[in-house]
Amino acid sequence: MSDIPLRKIDHVRFFVGNARQSAFFYRNAFGFDVVAYAGLETKVRHEAGYVLKQGEITFVLTSPLSEQHPESKRLITHGDGVMDIALDVADVRGAFAEAVRRGAKPLREPEALEDEHGVFEAATILAYGDTSHTFINRDRYRGAFAPGYKPIDPERYQDKTAKPVGLAAIDHIVGNVEEGKMNEWVEWYSKILGFSQLVSFDDKDISTEYSALMSKVVQNGTGRIKFPINEPAKAKRRSQIDEYLQYYGGPGVQHIALITGDIVKTVRAMRANDVSFLRVPKSYYDALTDRVGTIKEDLAELADLGILVDRDDEGYMLQIFTKPVADRPTLFFEVIQRRGSKSFGKGNFKALFEAIEREQAIRGTL
Repeated sequence: MSDIPLRKIDHVRFFVGNARQSAFFYRNAFGFDVVAYAGLETKVRHEAGYVLKQGEITFVLTSPLSEQHPESKRLITHGDGVMDIALDVADVRGAFAEAVRRGAKPLREPEALEDEHGVFEAATILAYGDTSHTFINRDRYRGAFAPGYKPIDPERYQDKTAKPVGLAAIDHIVGNVEEGKMNEWVEWYSKILGFSQLVSFDDKDISTEYSALMSKVVQNGTGRIKFPINEPAKAKRRSQIDEYLQYYGGPGVQHIALITGDIVKTVRAMRANDVSFLRVPKSYYDALTDRVGTIKEDLAELADLGILVDRDDEGYMLQIFTKPVADRPTLFFEVIQRRGSKSFGKGNFKALFEAIEREQAIRGTL
């Protein structure tokens, strides 16, 4: 199936209990600038929204202003989480029509919204769970983000303390689905959006003594958009995917991987901002040089920060994972630096998942 021409991920929309406080967290912990706002003051009556930017990354944090909001029950079911992954396209109507023709469930028909800054086009289809994809075109729009949003008033929200930590772009976004559903969603992305499968990991690749999962990575034609899809596999204990599905209340986005050009500098800055990361045992670093060979970074510094390393035929990559960013053990983030490698850290899976299991044991959910 030919791919629907997608240019990039336009933004990720989160639905949260308190968008103002969440914006404060992502600004002060992750170094995002808060650049635009929608709400009562901008004549948006049903929700509040904050637009955050760092590098090429755009996050939108949205909260309902009353129980009448059509999505308000998401908060009871999911807690804070990713609602929509918006995709930039040249032709919203064409992309939407073709996706629906191929079997996608429509959620929002194409609209051309106008204000004094131009025309903003959008249309939405349903993906796994109640996560959606919105096709967006802003080629004729020059506003802060979209109609209803205004540039943030520095007197109202910002001060001079927000500092970027070096996060540059979204590398990939990972979805968790129910056992037995992974191939179905891989096929959905292939059929609906024309994605191809990049790589597959089975329970032999991703397993520990207690839990296992399977994963396949799909990408669009240009390789700029990558979506790994995970499902739990049979094991002695409940896997991290089972735990996610229980506390999120179904399938959804598990984590977002954010690229940096200097992971040591980025992680140091995020740690200084009180971001909590998963830790692997010090013994992980004893055999690291034998496994990945020579690297540019200082091994002692990586061990001090808890940064993982893996190598493939094209180079190596460095990665680290935050702990969940809300009370439910659901959404978390990955920080990744690529030095040639296009892989997803297969050599780190065992150490990483054992670290997650230690956290699950503390929570009593393993």
